[in-house]
Amino acid sequence: MSSILGQRPAPAPVGPRPAPQKRRTQMPALPEARWAVSSLALFLAALPLYLLDAPVWVWGTLLAATYITGGWEPGWEGLKALKDKTLDVDLLMVVAALGAAAIGQVLDGALLIVIFAASGALEAVATARTADSVRGLLDLAPSTATRLLADGTEDTAATEALAVGDVILVRPGERIGADGRVLVGAGDVDQATITGEPLPVAKQTGDEVFAGTVNGTGALRVRVERDPSDSVIARIVQMVEQASETKAPTQLFIERIEQRYSIGMVIATLAVFAIPLAFGDGLQSALLRAMTFMIVASPCAVVLSTMPPLLSAIANAGRRGVLAKSAVVMERLGRIDTVALDKTGTLTEGTPQVTDLRPLPAGGLDEDALLALTASAEHPSEHPLARAVVAAARGRGLRLSDAGDFTSTPGEGITATVDGRTITVGAPARLLDGAAQQVHLAVVAELEEAGRTAVLVLRDKVPVGVLGVADRLRPDAAATVAALTSLTGRTPVLLTGDNERAARNLASEVGITELRAGLLPQDKAAAVKEWEARGRRVLVVGDGVNDAPALAAAHSGIAMGKAGSDLALETADAVVVRDELAAIPAVIGLSRKARRLVVQNLAIAGTFITVLVAWDLIGTLPLPLGVAGHEGSTVIVGLNGLRLLREAAWPRLAKDNV
Repeated sequence: MSSILGQRPAPAPVGPRPAPQKRRTQMPALPEARWAVSSLALFLAALPLYLLDAPVWVWGTLLAATYITGGWEPGWEGLKALKDKTLDVDLLMVVAALGAAAIGQVLDGALLIVIFAASGALEAVATARTADSVRGLLDLAPSTATRLLADGTEDTAATEALAVGDVILVRPGERIGADGRVLVGAGDVDQATITGEPLPVAKQTGDEVFAGTVNGTGALRVRVERDPSDSVIARIVQMVEQASETKAPTQLFIERIEQRYSIGMVIATLAVFAIPLAFGDGLQSALLRAMTFMIVASPCAVVLSTMPPLLSAIANAGRRGVLAKSAVVMERLGRIDTVALDKTGTLTEGTPQVTDLRPLPAGGLDEDALLALTASAEHPSEHPLARAVVAAARGRGLRLSDAGDFTSTPGEGITATVDGRTITVGAPARLLDGAAQQVHLAVVAELEEAGRTAVLVLRDKVPVGVLGVADRLRPDAAATVAALTSLTGRTPVLLTGDNERAARNLASEVGITELRAGLLPQDKAAAVKEWEARGRRVLVVGDGVNDAPALAAAHSGIAMGKAGSDLALETADAVVVRDELAAIPAVIGLSRKARRLVVQNLAIAGTFITVLVAWDLIGTLPLPLGVAGHEGSTVIVGLNGLRLLREAAWPRLAKDNV
């Protein structure tokens, strides 16, 4: 894959930039998908005709087309691999299918073709979607920035052309074009894409800002401190690419097994044909024995040993709102032994809520009056805190007054006139002088110790109340943590970009004892790699762009679907569509059930193949009996795997010991 960083879009013209369009890979456009779908459709059209004894030329033509559409590409690739002295299982399957057709088992060979065509298509689709989603991350960073020149004039420059030391102007509502530090100005910056923090962060002179984050209010002059290719956003792209590639060793192991099996089966088939022939057996008899061997040794049952249980588990999980992206994902989920949970948007709902109302004696207000007064003043504001206050007032059915003379000061708060009184709402540290701060410090400190964001309300410069705002915990968070602890034998770890005080408060509520706070995306990924270097299989659960590197680096990754970013949803191995945390331990339990069925099926398939092959080599296995045994084992393992489609197969963690 070529470097994604070298594929930046051309600079956009000056003016408002259209919102990035969600990229979606068109699945039918992939050649592998087209051929697989065509092969399956032809096979399904031929099957009823074959079973109803229609004229041979009708179903025979359809099955021949199945062989061609599904088998030509793996066959051609296999022939090219032979030039490198490599024999892969795809070519072996094509040869086995043709061998089955040669002795009249046309339908059996067609089934092999369809299975392997579908497998190749799924792999191609997954690869294409991952690459497409990583490229889409670059839409987070603006393509142009306003650069301030030495003479004080402005210049529109491509962000990729910015250099360390350049100064850029970021107006309200614009995305910041580069990683840097604020030289002049103050503003509230939404940096949830980088740190996952639920609320905008007040930035002023000397504070660090990141490319791709959004400046809410106030103009900022930012000195560029990192080359665009080394920005946090760029490093997220690189880490996702690199971590995705590190999952290859499992695939390499499978390919080594396939190579050995392929070589062994070809040698054995030739020996079964040649040795009896050398000892005087007839040509037709030797060929029949060899073709029978190829059929009974064909790994149809082995292939179906794995897919029906895993695909049934995928279907069952899908009905429950968990989308696993492939059978490999479903299998891997059952192997995890460590869980790392994001905070905002994962354990919490990701939306600020008013949690506390603390009227102060000087104001003479009750809780409803304090909330109504604050909401009236905040109503014109678009700040997330303001929306939370207004939503709380409406939830209580309170009447709001009109606000006049509204002003917003970045990093401090808002001021408005309500019913002839001047109302100021903002951060206590910015609004109180030394003496007043000492008086009200206890209330503020109590809220902040509880992990709340404290909001002070002044009426005519007199403090009248304090509001506590926090991200609301999901109702099933504590039960999920307990279930994950039971499944893995380890308490989950909390990884968050939020401050340590808020993180510790939430961790204590849900029963988490280990946490890492204040993390950037690369820090989360580094923590995951550290655990995996110790031999752990880590499951990461997150929802934002800032979680994507950790999701990609982990053994398995699950994204929360409703509020999840496009990149997190594409990078993760599975998605919880309904945002039900309890579905995570349930799908892990389902995966473990599927893995147990896979082992059962492999034992059944291996037993059938061993018995039938031994019979064919030692005695004389009648071809119809060989086909019946081969097909019978395939049906048995298929039906065994389909048991996971039942509603009862979905684990109920209070009862199932998974």
